[in-house]
Amino acid sequence: MRIIARYTLKLFWENHYDAEHPLKAWFAEAEKASWKSHNDIKNKYKSAPIIINKRVVFNIRGNKYRLVADIECKLGIVFIIWIGSHKNYDKLNIKEISYVKTYKK
Repeated sequence: MRIIARYTLKLFWENHYDAEHPLKAWFAEAEKASWKSHNDIKNKYKSAPIIINKRVVFNIRGNKYRLVADIECKLGIVFIIWIGSHKNYDKLNIKEISYVKTYKK
C-alpha cells in the first residue's frame, strides 16, 4: 500500500516518544500489505473498526493512541487523517473529521 502523509506520524512521535516504534511498525506492515477489501484489513487488525466506507481506526501502542486512515483498497492507498490519544479521539466526530495538512518546518 502507498501511505500518504507519513510526515503526520513523524510529527506525532516527535512529541510522543512512546509512539515512535509502534507507529513505525504499523507503517511497515501497512506499506507491505496488499489489502483488496476491508475484510483483508479486518483479518489483520481484528480490533480496527471500519467507521464509514473507507475510514478505519487503528489502535496504536495498546490502544493508548488512535490512528484514523482513509483506505482506498482498489487504488492501494492509505491516507492518514488523524493521530492522537484515545482520550482526544473520544471527543471527535470521526465520521466528519478531515485531514489537516502539516507543513515541514
